[in-house]
Amino acid sequence: MHTATGTNTSAALAVEDRSLAHNYSPLPVVIASGDGAWVTDVDGKRYLDGLAAYSAVNFGHGNPRLLDAARAQLDRVTLTSRAFVNDRLGPFASALAELTGTELVLPMNTGAEAVESAIKVARAWGYRVKGVPAGQATIVVASGNFHGRTTTIVSFSDDPDARNDFGPYTPGFRTVPYGDAAALRAAMDETVVAVLLEPIQGEGGVVIPPADYLPAVRAVCDEFGALFVADEIQSGLGRTGHTLAVERVGVRPDLVTLGKALGGGIVPVSAVVGSRDVLGVLRPGEHGSTFGGNPLAAAVGTEVVAMLGEGTFQERALAGEPLLRGLLDDLAGRGVVAHRVAGLWAGIDIDPALGTGKEIAHDLADRGVLVKDTHGSTIRFAPPLVVTDDEVRLAIGTLGEVLAAR
Repeated sequence: MHTATGTNTSAALAVEDRSLAHNYSPLPVVIASGDGAWVTDVDGKRYLDGLAAYSAVNFGHGNPRLLDAARAQLDRVTLTSRAFVNDRLGPFASALAELTGTELVLPMNTGAEAVESAIKVARAWGYRVKGVPAGQATIVVASGNFHGRTTTIVSFSDDPDARNDFGPYTPGFRTVPYGDAAALRAAMDETVVAVLLEPIQGEGGVVIPPADYLPAVRAVCDEFGALFVADEIQSGLGRTGHTLAVERVGVRPDLVTLGKALGGGIVPVSAVVGSRDVLGVLRPGEHGSTFGGNPLAAAVGTEVVAMLGEGTFQERALAGEPLLRGLLDDLAGRGVVAHRVAGLWAGIDIDPALGTGKEIAHDLADRGVLVKDTHGSTIRFAPPLVVTDDEVRLAIGTLGEVLAAR
């Protein structure tokens, strides 16, 4: 395993090694600029970006519409806090609610903050509306989940790297197998206030549940009077060929968490969106964020929503799905043992005999394609949605070359 590094890259890596906490183990690629689906490192080498910052850069690096929106707002005002009203947040919230078919928006910054906010809202709703006894609210989650890295969230993670040595853990969560509606129903009782799930598990390796699973989750939640909370932080906003991944199976959650692409790859923007009778349980002073809903974030987010409202990015992802699936089908038995595709998003399981996911990612970087490994020998492919068919062919063709060379 190796990734060739130039003089500037080596120097930059040395500075990082000395100065940064080692909570990441990145590929030794030091990116200096980006344009569309491509990035360039400090030594001038170009790479096709097959990660898009975990879908935060769905609209491409340096998208001119988003940059124009940010520049215009930089000249006006960037932060007011929610102690005052700014003129950008209301229009952003209204547009986002319309795009997602919801009524209220709770703006935050990061995906983990959105999930934490949804947990608080679900518990408050459980006590104030459902009537769960104080301190007994339970939230059902799925095995293999990834919702963030805050202390509460890692308390219900089953990934040892995310969880070990960070206890004591927050109570109130019950884990069931992902994709198993019968197991979910068996875990329900009168204390359950919400079921929190990713419609597609991104960090888990782009794990797509059976087509009847999310409708069954909706039915179980309705039966037991619980909220269905969909974490669409990676899967939402165009990645799967729909504005929300739940639209693939025609399901409407009670709350949806959004992030990553909502900030256009420029600023961190996240939100919980949902119905008025659920998000309306929050009272002034009970939850907030100094930066959440700031004018700069709202200006960029408003342009993101406008772009998604045109539907072209969803159409691009949906149109690219059969091509991506077909290219991966061609690698079956040639180093790829399984794959899962939704829009322009793929989890690709490599034959463990050929190497780990990280080793394959290093080899791809050597050949000018950037991807991210996940558990074991699985890699993820999630390019910016501005990627062309030829660039998709280049990326998967390069993967074929890497596998053939091992």
